[in-house]
Amino acid sequence: MCSIMGYFGTEMSEKEFQQGFEKTVSRGPDMSRTIKTDDGILGFHRLAIMGLEENGMQPFERDGSYAICNGELYGFRKIKKELEEKNYRFQSGSDCEIILPMYKEYGLSMFSMLDAEFAMVIYDKENRRIIAARDPIGIRPLFYGYRENGDIVFASEAKNLVRLVKKVTPFPPGHYFCNGKFTCYCDLTKVETVCNDSHEEIYKKIHDKLVKGIEKRLDADAPLGFLLSGGLDSSLVCAVAAKILKKPIRTFAIGMSEDAIDLKYAKEVADYIKSDHQEIIINKEIVLESLEKVISILGTYDITTIRASMGMYLICKAIHEQTDIRVLLTGEISDEIFGYKYTDFAPSPEEFQKEAEKRLRELYMYDVLRADRCISVNSLEARVPFGDLDFVRYVMSIDPAKKMNTYNKGKYLLRKAFEGDYLPDSILYREKAAFSDAVGHSMVDYLKEFAESRYTDEEFEQKRKRYDFAQPFTKESLLYRELFEKYYPDQAEMVSDFWMPNKTWEGCNVNDPSARVLKNYGASGE
Repeated sequence: MCSIMGYFGTEMSEKEFQQGFEKTVSRGPDMSRTIKTDDGILGFHRLAIMGLEENGMQPFERDGSYAICNGELYGFRKIKKELEEKNYRFQSGSDCEIILPMYKEYGLSMFSMLDAEFAMVIYDKENRRIIAARDPIGIRPLFYGYRENGDIVFASEAKNLVRLVKKVTPFPPGHYFCNGKFTCYCDLTKVETVCNDSHEEIYKKIHDKLVKGIEKRLDADAPLGFLLSGGLDSSLVCAVAAKILKKPIRTFAIGMSEDAIDLKYAKEVADYIKSDHQEIIINKEIVLESLEKVISILGTYDITTIRASMGMYLICKAIHEQTDIRVLLTGEISDEIFGYKYTDFAPSPEEFQKEAEKRLRELYMYDVLRADRCISVNSLEARVPFGDLDFVRYVMSIDPAKKMNTYNKGKYLLRKAFEGDYLPDSILYREKAAFSDAVGHSMVDYLKEFAESRYTDEEFEQKRKRYDFAQPFTKESLLYRELFEKYYPDQAEMVSDFWMPNKTWEGCNVNDPSARVLKNYGASGE
């Protein structure tokens, strides 16, 4: 990861800018640079992944214009070659050096040309304007806010902007900002034509597109690692990567000391694909001691996100402290597009598709946010193959009647697509278990017990009523909200709501986000 920050105006001092910017130096610990332009300030903290030499350091400059980008621009070599044929010359191996030439050549249409995970800010000296943009899923974070005088500030994380602006707002994925206006350049939730491929064609395309998405994310000049929970999604990423690289990959799994569910499955996968595997063991004390830190880095009060982040933060912390890994591949985004335990209750294909659209549209506030913060705070970079744009477009276009769980097995299409020698059937057809539960049911139980001990019933009722927006509804949610407010005062609207099953569906009107409370959980997580 890297960290970017851009101010467009003349009243903020460099000292004030730096005070906000230094809060995310862990995103880019290798090198930092802040420059003053004619119309503002730009800052960049670098984590060197592509083009490790110093001339790959940002901001990049051409004719007085500047660009800063936290991103991976897949396929950049092809674009770079095309630009070189137009007489552009490049000084580094960095993928992001193509941004200013692309902007000069293609203008604002450049964003829809990118196959990338990115957040960027461009200062256009000639037109004296600032442009910002974010990838269509929001895998790379970007926030913005306005100063009292109307000046705008952009930054990688909300914590950069707290106290610099009154209201911190997430930058909408798939949009660019120019001349005071946001424009959508890509909406992955819009399906122009429903795909009516046969099941066999669907299996082949899912397979080929995901393999391609994984392959392009193996391109790095820094050491790679893989998070392996033993569930379907992370196991597939690891198995495919091992086949492509034709050498042992490095895999990591985490679990509670007393009841880790996933560790045995992760080891089964690691043994099968012959990876260099490491287990990280945690306990109650480590979890409770880490809670406030996790909420402070996340910038959320959402129960699901915080629970799932406990294991992810701690595994990434161990990887950072104990290895030379710089890039981690993960299995996020599969649930939202293929379905989760609660989508088994979808009353119709239309409702299933609407729910997938909603989840995909909101992902940047939940699982994607979790992966980014837990990984980046430990000076690592996340890559998310299931978020490959071509792959997501295709899966979203599949007839939702074929994606619904009419097969007595969730994610059936994805499982069928990878039958063969990728994984043992015991893993390929294993029931879904929520990550926060699979780290060990005890972890969530300890968090809930801790919250229960903090408030009497009377205190809970009194304190939760302080919050009009996203009002806490359990003692656990109140604890998380109070810790959130400590670090992000009056910024609760950054998150639209709690990640919960669709309560309008029969069987989903529950008061806890864990799939454990659903009647169809069955053998999940055993």
